[in-house]
Amino acid sequence: MGRRALARLVDASIFERLGIAVASTLLALLIGLVVVAAAGYDPVLFIDNMVYGIFGTYSVADLFGTNNRLAQTLRPTVTFIITGVAVAIAFRAGVFNIGVQGQFVVGGFAAAATIVSIAGSLPGGAAGGAMVIVVATIAAIAAGGLYAMLPGILKAYAGANEIITTIMLNFVASGVVFWLLDAYFRPGGTFFVRTERFPEHVSFPQPIFEGTSFSVVGLAIALLTAGLVFWIMERTRFGYDLVTSGHQADAASYSGVDAKRTIVATMTFSGMVAGLAGAVYVIMVLSYFSDPATLPTFGFDAIAVSLLAANNPLGVIPAGLLFGGLESGGNFVNQSSDVPRQLIDGVVGLVVLFVAAPELFRMAGKRMDVGGDEQ
Repeated sequence: MGRRALARLVDASIFERLGIAVASTLLALLIGLVVVAAAGYDPVLFIDNMVYGIFGTYSVADLFGTNNRLAQTLRPTVTFIITGVAVAIAFRAGVFNIGVQGQFVVGGFAAAATIVSIAGSLPGGAAGGAMVIVVATIAAIAAGGLYAMLPGILKAYAGANEIITTIMLNFVASGVVFWLLDAYFRPGGTFFVRTERFPEHVSFPQPIFEGTSFSVVGLAIALLTAGLVFWIMERTRFGYDLVTSGHQADAASYSGVDAKRTIVATMTFSGMVAGLAGAVYVIMVLSYFSDPATLPTFGFDAIAVSLLAANNPLGVIPAGLLFGGLESGGNFVNQSSDVPRQLIDGVVGLVVLFVAAPELFRMAGKRMDVGGDEQ
């Protein structure tokens, strides 16, 4: 990409960037359909199934039914948004937290362990369920934050590479949580390694989409999390210190900021949000906690979500919606046609690549100080 074109991309307005994203999506789908046709499958049926899998029926009678595809799209979107925000916090501050998956696992386990431990000793009903959920969520946030604090300390005070330590801690989290589940939380006589199911009153209310594993409460938490983190990062001294310490440690130290302590705070903050994602997922979707190896890789996918959003917490919302839609649509195509899963994943990957590439170039251009007054 030429320097002038890169400068133009860096200076693009929000509407121009939105237009680029839409055009990139359409181009990727067009190329994907050509590949589908070349492989001997019906591209019209493929795109029809994909669109239906994302949006579902337009019938008012079925809009909020138990099999509504919109709920199937919004369900993973909630977790993509929260984990994407967790990654964005660290990346925006110049720290690479590749351990969001491990922090997500630890947070989800902490929430589940809290629920099965205290639910029986608190009152039933909506009020008792709300109390349990609040306590479990706090436990998940604390667990995720403490687990992310460890690689932050290692980076700040021992010079350890946070990419390596966070990747390693993903595996440690899965192994330790599996052992704890198997040793202390698996119900007697159960073959599968998981906790017992949560009581029915310990769940998010479903004013709409009743009977699905999606709740608008989970979506509200995701949107509030993105908004709150954006405000903290952009409008508070704490957020300013995080960004400055990550990108310009010497300048931060000169201005009186303890750069090492702030790096630890960055990782802790990121892990707290990842822990929240784990709590929302197990309460809204699972209603129990199972072998970490069987959980979706939201923490790894969140890296792409954050990069697509240029590490902007608010930008994570549409990026998470895109990933949620692609997952829901891809699953429906796989269930309703004979198109191989590998081919479906290839088309989805093309969409992600084409949409993310302009933002990646834009981020690179900003780091190279391209743009502004360049002609």
